[in-house]
Amino acid sequence: MRSSANAIQRSLRRMTLGAILALLVQSGFGVAVNLFETIPKHHSGANPSNYLSGSYRSVAWAMGHGAGSLVVHTVLGLILILMSISIVVRALSLKSTWIAAWSILGLLLILGAGINGAIFLDYNKDVSSLVMALLAFGSIACYAIMTYLLASFEWRHHYETS
Repeated sequence: MRSSANAIQRSLRRMTLGAILALLVQSGFGVAVNLFETIPKHHSGANPSNYLSGSYRSVAWAMGHGAGSLVVHTVLGLILILMSISIVVRALSLKSTWIAAWSILGLLLILGAGINGAIFLDYNKDVSSLVMALLAFGSIACYAIMTYLLASFEWRHHYETS
């Protein structure tokens, strides 16, 4: 039983490190998009009357018609959502309140960043880009804390069983 928990901890630590690295790459592409790309004021999802359908069209437009850095930024954002959901599921299986809480907060921050990214595509407002970046940095902090807690958790359990 203990070895199963240790395997989950090690796997989760690798997953959080992967999420941190993906978020840093994602942020780099976000900066490139912000500095070197222009989102047209009029595209299939721009200025929607219905946020959900408009944002869906904006994200689809970005993946299908955006510049290369915007395509990578958008696709990586979607992958990060899936990664963060996977991290939450794995964290909940450890039955550690703190690790689960930080993983859930990391997921919520990534979802918030994604929503602000869609809002940026919809309305082209700089504040949405700023909020997206700040939420992404917050999720990096959550995963860094998780990585520390997981290493501490594993170390404690190793020496308690020795």
